Amino acid sequence: MFAVHLSYLSISCNAALGQDLKFGHNSGVIHSGIYYKPGSLKAKLCVQGAALCYEYCDQKGIPYKRCGKLIVAVEQDEIPRLKALYERGLQNNVRDLKLIGAKEIKAKEPFCRGLMALDSPHTGIVNYKQVAQSYAEDFQEAGGTIFTDFEVTNMEMAKESSSESEDGKAVGEEIYCQHIVTCAGLYSDRLSEISGCSPEPRIVPFRGDYLVLKPEKCYMVKGNIYPVPNPRFPFLGFHFTPRMDGSVWLGPNAVLAFKREGYRLFDFSTGDFLDAVTYSGLWKLVLRNLSYGLGEMYRACFLSAQVKQLQKFIPEVTINDVLRGPSGVRAQALDTDGNLVDDFVFDGGSGDIGSRVLHVRNAPSPAATSSLAIAKMIADEVKRRFEL
Repeated sequence: MFAVHLSYLSISCNAALGQDLKFGHNSGVIHSGIYYKPGSLKAKLCVQGAALCYEYCDQKGIPYKRCGKLIVAVEQDEIPRLKALYERGLQNNVRDLKLIGAKEIKAKEPFCRGLMALDSPHTGIVNYKQVAQSYAEDFQEAGGTIFTDFEVTNMEMAKESSSESEDGKAVGEEIYCQHIVTCAGLYSDRLSEISGCSPEPRIVPFRGDYLVLKPEKCYMVKGNIYPVPNPRFPFLGFHFTPRMDGSVWLGPNAVLAFKREGYRLFDFSTGDFLDAVTYSGLWKLVLRNLSYGLGEMYRACFLSAQVKQLQKFIPEVTINDVLRGPSGVRAQALDTDGNLVDDFVFDGGSGDIGSRVLHVRNAPSPAATSSLAIAKMIADEVKRRFEL
């Protein structure tokens, strides 16, 4: 925790807290840490963060459900990958994982078919908007100040010191401070660049569209149901996600968004589009995953194609049982070789401004689950880096 004598504030470009990608458009899953490369920050911080999340919700009276998750193999060739995922989860110290057969799948999810599944009983769900609002209250009670609806357009050294430019004070449309921590999601590369730090890795926005089960059909899903991820493709695939309000989300797909905050199909920004399509890393990614990308675009346009994916797990689901639902945009870091950056990335720079900044450069899923563990790591790094 920061020393008591420090002044600190948080700014958000959104009009209200919890409207950002991670909290306002989040699936609501408390992940257990199965998928991530052993030894990675994602693996370490997700396992720690999940435990901290449950503890925090208990302390604050925030409702959650530890409804579990099944990662289900529906084809024989998926079983070796499922077993490898089980071993990875054990290496990551995920608690109480077990492989179960078809009968046990039916016992847990009566409408789900599968040959084998990985059962993760400590996966849960929560309303992350409530969590974010509680974080904000804690921050303010600790003496922090929050500015909303504040867009950062530049960072520069103060030209002179004055009584007005004290640390943490807003003067007009300017804020004076000694050190900065950015966690800008879809704009993390741009904030890094204006601070004099590297623009790499670049952020490429991927929109994920969800379907929702009609209320009278939600009985078909009790917990999270996920496919076995295909290592040839960068995303997890269609899954079934129960929500705290009793609804069930289905999806998402993953298609390139033509605007950084492009939550709707036809949202478009010329600047964001040109920024993406002129980046060589994106073209390398597209060419390597062309068939997958075209399939995702097809499924985004045709409801029947999405339902076909769902029927692999719950055959009873029909096109009449689903409605189009909300969308989210994944702020995914991409390197110049066209590789999706597969771990959390934190960095800074040099120079008058860069040496005073710590950037959270890549924090996609499971960052919401990991948020308290990430916060602890950032606080430790801020103390070390800025000698506080």
